[in-house]
Amino acid sequence: MEEDPEASTLNRVNRTSKSSNLDSLGLSRSSLSYDKNFVCSPSGVLMLGEIVCGLLVWTLLGGTEYVRVPALGWVMFVSVVCWVLTVCHLLLYLTTTHVKMPQVPWTLLGLCFNSSATVLYMTAAVINAASVTSAIRGRYYYTSWMASTVRG
Repeated sequence: MEEDPEASTLNRVNRTSKSSNLDSLGLSRSSLSYDKNFVCSPSGVLMLGEIVCGLLVWTLLGGTEYVRVPALGWVMFVSVVCWVLTVCHLLLYLTTTHVKMPQVPWTLLGLCFNSSATVLYMTAAVINAASVTSAIRGRYYYTSWMASTVRG
């Protein structure tokens, strides 16, 4: 079976035109790389700490009857949303996606996210601390609520 030389030339032209289309859009075909040094940096350590502490809060609350106290719904919402967004933020930095998208102001985005997360976590901690008094001492969820208040 012989190959048609015109067909192979046509395939090469099509491949290069796709490549030039990617370049004109500012996209590249390079695969995502893993930045193992980010985890050891101060930003990476703080993100990992925020992920662990946020996971503790919503795990401690989620394992109890927090729906009996409506204010704890807000605490649960804040802890889950901030945890998910922090994990996404960490993945963006671990895969060096932030380098591949220079048009996004990553420093400003991180500042805004962390500032809003701080305000949300502070309000959640105050609400959580105020809600602990409605728990009955000696019940299994009293200690979980108290621990989540200390974390928040």
